[in-house]
Amino acid sequence: MATTRLGAFAIERVVDLELPYAAASHFFPDLTPEMLATCQREFQPGQLTADGRLEMSFHSFVIKTERHVIVVDTCCGNHKQRPLRPAFHQMDTGYLGALASAQVNPEEVDFVMCTHLHWDHVGWNTQLVDGRWCPTFPNAKYIMSKTEYAYWDRAYRDGVKDTHAQAFEDSVDPIVRAKQAVLVDSDYELDDGIALEACPGHSPGNCVINLSSQGQRGVMTGDVLHHQIQLRYPEMSTIADDDRNLARKSRMALIEKHAGTGNLIFPAHFPNPSVGRIEVNQTGGFRFDTNER
Repeated sequence: MATTRLGAFAIERVVDLELPYAAASHFFPDLTPEMLATCQREFQPGQLTADGRLEMSFHSFVIKTERHVIVVDTCCGNHKQRPLRPAFHQMDTGYLGALASAQVNPEEVDFVMCTHLHWDHVGWNTQLVDGRWCPTFPNAKYIMSKTEYAYWDRAYRDGVKDTHAQAFEDSVDPIVRAKQAVLVDSDYELDDGIALEACPGHSPGNCVINLSSQGQRGVMTGDVLHHQIQLRYPEMSTIADDDRNLARKSRMALIEKHAGTGNLIFPAHFPNPSVGRIEVNQTGGFRFDTNER
């Protein structure tokens, strides 16, 4: 497992699963056949299938600092009831083994940071123990946006029946009941060089996590970026975005902020290699550069 260095931080990617997720034309409603053909021609192998489906990864990033072990987003989770998402229903993956390969025991994790509270970012917040959903990371504080939590708590209490509400019930509410949740403002700074920044649109309280250490910078983008298509065509919002127009504004602002700076980008769903930089694409839009520097 490759380790990415960002100043004094060591960062590992821990995979829950990778798969061809959905047809690009379905996930990105504004994507034309001509745009898709351009992406298939320009992208490196492993981004799109021959029939136009999105290759996507569901992974966490583990940040090891001099003082803390931090897990960012916890993917889908095992044994979760997800009948509306058949490919993710009652999964049984090797996530904990992948975490161990990164030399991380759940008991050693100090913080879990949630960019947002969608089902595929909170699943391993909990695991099933003797029929109960218990925190996977028993000694960690789980950092959640107040805005994000309030939105999904209200939806759940109002009886919304969807996958996000199911995830709130089995992967978020148990954390609150265990008194391990810390609800924070969208500019919360966890430690020197690790801070949230509001980036709403995909969800109401969606955040990115800015990193800074020893003169190097990076950002964990969560679902502001789902796929490299959104770099080639930054205007592309997804069917999963709560507010597509706001998501577009947040995404384009993030791309403009980091393009050409050398800052490392850590997207939540880009398949391996999942760490790179945003550069201007000579044929239009931007591209994901994964070359070492």
